[in-house]
Amino acid sequence: MRIVSICPSNTEIVAYLGKTELLVGVDDFSDWPKEINHLPRVGPDLSIDMEKVAALEPDLVLASLSVPGMEKNIEALEEKGLPYIILNPNSLDEIESDIREVGKVLNLPELGIEKAQVFHDEIEQFRLKAEGRIDRPTLYWEWWPKPVFTPGGVNWLTEISTLAGAKNIFEDEAIASVKTDWEAVKARDPDHICMVWVGVKEEKMRPELVMKRPDWNKMRAIKAGNIHVLEESLYCRPSPRLLEGLQKLEKIIH
Repeated sequence: MRIVSICPSNTEIVAYLGKTELLVGVDDFSDWPKEINHLPRVGPDLSIDMEKVAALEPDLVLASLSVPGMEKNIEALEEKGLPYIILNPNSLDEIESDIREVGKVLNLPELGIEKAQVFHDEIEQFRLKAEGRIDRPTLYWEWWPKPVFTPGGVNWLTEISTLAGAKNIFEDEAIASVKTDWEAVKARDPDHICMVWVGVKEEKMRPELVMKRPDWNKMRAIKAGNIHVLEESLYCRPSPRLLEGLQKLEKIIH
């Protein structure tokens, strides 16, 4: 099969299945694993060049709705008459289901089932470890600094927090993405601040600016020096690589 992935998390699911050789093109932001670096690029995930996609003659396009604005990619796929499926997971269970689904559409259903089970079993190992922890520090995940966006209860990062033996301070908000402000974060006074600015590389994030926000120097996280600049690629993409991020987070906070 000839597969084009137009979202980094989709590319990473294909890689998790060990089938990157089926990829003939990817979006501009797909950057893992390194063996995809030679592939033709079809544009940034919010404005895919469908002419380039069509020219690659794909048997299937792996599309996404994980970011607002991706709807126009679906419209363009329809206009071109290109075969596609949409992946739009918000939870680890849904990522597990997508692993099975991608295996199925690649005509490798048994591989999909097998790898989904591996993913599930690894999550369960983290869950058992987390259940035995007495100390459960609170985490503030910063997706964007101004206006402030942070994951709510209906998001994989709340699950990742729990599996790491911690708690997302905005888990009580029953939505995937919460628009809030610096005062509300300060009032919740987290033990740790996790900076994962979407689309921003770690070297360009500046914790010193976070520390200078009004009265934030009184927060537990800042007093303890618990500001963590983390790879957004390990936390902001709904892919199996979240478990790599989970392992790293667990070591940091415990």
